[in-house]
Amino acid sequence: MILELLFLLIVLIQLFFYFLFGSFTCSKFQKHTPQDIPISVIICAKNEAHNLADFLPSILHQIYTNFEIVLVNDHSTDKTLELMLSFKGKYNSIKVVNLVNEDSTGNKKHAITQGIKAATYEHLLFTDADCKPNSEYWIKEMSAFFSNDKSIILGYGAYQKKNTWLNKLIRFETLLTAIQYFSYAKIGLPYMGVGRNLAYTKSQFYAANGFANHKHIKSGDDDLFINQVATKKNTAICFSSKSFTVSKPNTTFKKWMHQKRRHITTATSYKPIHQFLLGLFYSSQLLFWCFAILLSFTSKNWQFIVLLFSIRIIVQYLIFGFTAKKLNEKDLFSYIPFMELFLIIIQMYLFIFNLFHKPKTW
Repeated sequence: MILELLFLLIVLIQLFFYFLFGSFTCSKFQKHTPQDIPISVIICAKNEAHNLADFLPSILHQIYTNFEIVLVNDHSTDKTLELMLSFKGKYNSIKVVNLVNEDSTGNKKHAITQGIKAATYEHLLFTDADCKPNSEYWIKEMSAFFSNDKSIILGYGAYQKKNTWLNKLIRFETLLTAIQYFSYAKIGLPYMGVGRNLAYTKSQFYAANGFANHKHIKSGDDDLFINQVATKKNTAICFSSKSFTVSKPNTTFKKWMHQKRRHITTATSYKPIHQFLLGLFYSSQLLFWCFAILLSFTSKNWQFIVLLFSIRIIVQYLIFGFTAKKLNEKDLFSYIPFMELFLIIIQMYLFIFNLFHKPKTW
């Protein structure tokens, strides 16, 4: 009976989190009046010539009155710089910052800092070299949420859809992450953003002394910075489909695992309240499946176990289903429990692996 009561407690913890996620899932997008504030779009690139050639035109052709694009070449060894200069020769709205023989350790934070210093305008919008705006109104949609109070805007960075298990797993993990950071921001506890689609002001950046508090960590230019500076009052979320960016996903399991190792490492530097909540959610996920499997073989109160299991799964499907529809990821709906279980196993493996092998390259 003790195991059954523990399982009940675990299910209640899970339901608490899904109720929390409902703050975002059930919210309606509140369209803001477009503003005509000047925007600096900052893109840092390292050996991204091919991606820039594909995606930069979609940013140049944004329907917005006043914006510039700051391209930062971060010690590329391919033709990234030549491509940037070629675009600059055709468009007056482009600035190029070329980093040569300075902080060549691969720390993206240095490149972003140089891009911010070179930016003309107060309001900054960030994306990556392999990201394409989902519409020609991306800048317009994201910038509309800036105000006297709101200096940080969290957007959604989706991935291109492909009919592979790895692609679905990557997009499921991205969806789960988005549910969490949008929901926590919604209840006044913002903890991260994604550099693929993020906006904040120069003043906010300089008031925090840039990335100084976590400059020793090579990753975290987006999540650690937002974790440091975001508050209930200064943060807004933008999740209209026109505001999404779409990126190229990793095509090999090895590359994706390497990326996940970075994310797990930076999460240990979050504020204690965020570490506790994120850790409790993951632990309750893990324990839910462990107890469900164990009790399915050992419990005599199988009706009670099935009831608890069913309630949790139904609530999960409702939250993920409505959120997937909101974020244009409806094709993931059928795979939810399988991908959740697979992701839990991967995260456990990476956590243990990182204890003995700290990532050194990024």
